[in-house]
Amino acid sequence: MTVASHLNGGVKYTHRDRAPLVSMSRIEKSFPGTRALKGVTLDVWPGEIHAVVGENGAGKSTLIKILAGIYPAGQYEGEIHIDGREERFRGIHDAELSGVGVVHQELSLVPELCVAENIFIGRVPHRGGIVRWNEMLKRAREWMSKVGLHLDPETPVSRLGIAQQQLVEIAKALSYHARIMVLDEPTSALTGAEAETLFAILRDLATQGAGIIYISHRLAEVFQLSDRITVLRDGMNVATEETGKLDQSSVIKMMVGREMSQLFPAVRRLPGEVVFEVQNICSPPRVKDVSFAVRKGEVLGIAGLMGAGRSELLMALFGAAETKISGRVMIEGRAVDISSPEDAIHQGIAFVTEDRRRFGLVLDDSILHNLTLAALNQISARMLTSEANEMSLGDSIVRDLQIKAPSLFTAVGTLSGGNQQKVVLGKWLMAKPKVLFLDEPTRGIDVGAKEEFYRRIDELAKQGLAIVLVSSELEEILGLSDRIMVLHQGVVVKEFSRADATSDKIMACAIGHPELA
Repeated sequence: MTVASHLNGGVKYTHRDRAPLVSMSRIEKSFPGTRALKGVTLDVWPGEIHAVVGENGAGKSTLIKILAGIYPAGQYEGEIHIDGREERFRGIHDAELSGVGVVHQELSLVPELCVAENIFIGRVPHRGGIVRWNEMLKRAREWMSKVGLHLDPETPVSRLGIAQQQLVEIAKALSYHARIMVLDEPTSALTGAEAETLFAILRDLATQGAGIIYISHRLAEVFQLSDRITVLRDGMNVATEETGKLDQSSVIKMMVGREMSQLFPAVRRLPGEVVFEVQNICSPPRVKDVSFAVRKGEVLGIAGLMGAGRSELLMALFGAAETKISGRVMIEGRAVDISSPEDAIHQGIAFVTEDRRRFGLVLDDSILHNLTLAALNQISARMLTSEANEMSLGDSIVRDLQIKAPSLFTAVGTLSGGNQQKVVLGKWLMAKPKVLFLDEPTRGIDVGAKEEFYRRIDELAKQGLAIVLVSSELEEILGLSDRIMVLHQGVVVKEFSRADATSDKIMACAIGHPELA
């Protein structure tokens, strides 16, 4: 028996005259108060790229954590077979020895170590107890080049942006020579060109007989890359089908259990007076000379490639830049000095950062305490917090944003990505800002949660909030923005109205050729 897959313009055949490379059968997993997986089955054959899709909370990440040995045997029910042999992993190391390599959505790098040390962590080449640095750096460069990461391997990971860290994580997984590669939202912070590089790597691995489990909310790339698709909903299998027999609308319907409406809201906004204006902002080395203004009730989109300075610009304007900035910032026509995040919050600026787990949340703390972090003045009197006020405000935000959790006291780190992002947004809305920065606001959340976020962004703008949106997804920039500003190498190269903007024009400007737009 064979299955045909049309990749790279050719046809690849995967023979099924033996056991699957990996088979997960009747997997059950429970947490206090919820059953995350309810009899899930997944088979992956040598040479197959098998996509697993579903809304946040559908059970995707739990399933791969079982395969990765993070939840060891005894903590779940069901069976795992590799090459027909039953495996009962006692931990991550057992899974790695069996050929399982995982790139998780939430990165597992050590910020204080350099890129090379992170790639070979626990496997540093040495002789007689002495680290062989030259060998490690050489091998690190080889793996880095495979994912298009061209920088000094001795660079500390703490100095890298989230997209570069994602590439380091992928290089690390590849360095294990894994036969079973699991990737959870691997392109969530990558540009189109970087994603294509990754796809080429995965196709090459599949051609060599590896089995790829690919988890992504980006259905366009799922259809571009995969041979088969498994849909999970509420911890159960909904369907497994060859990709060519499905389309995006049918997959979305299976994921959410309903027909999806128009993903982006119809934009009918009437921006008011200028609320936030910056002039000649410089923040070395990425932001060189940026000026723009955003009006009340307007969404200003900022587009550009990785390294263009988009996130660095927002960090600088929020008082969180690593270097001293120059230029002028004005709020409601009044010049303000912002040298720290505390200053920014005091002036009415809110910032939903691209890395919510690192900069947006206290993962071990409760939903309630996270929600009120930026609005303690509203729930405090005479240096004491009013628990009644805190509970009332927190409950109101949870109901308004439809945050799904057992209680207000649930640890944020246990929530799905979409619900974590709602907590971040709720925290800032509680502070009643005048200006809202959104940096990759839908990174790593499912299509249903995205629809909610898009509707919420539109509502906030209609309520008069001035919004600055950074996104690597062009359709998101085009679908939500009233105006679009394109950065290239730290400089604004062009600005478009909503009516004039197209993906081709934006990309031409992003690569430094505005004359082609």
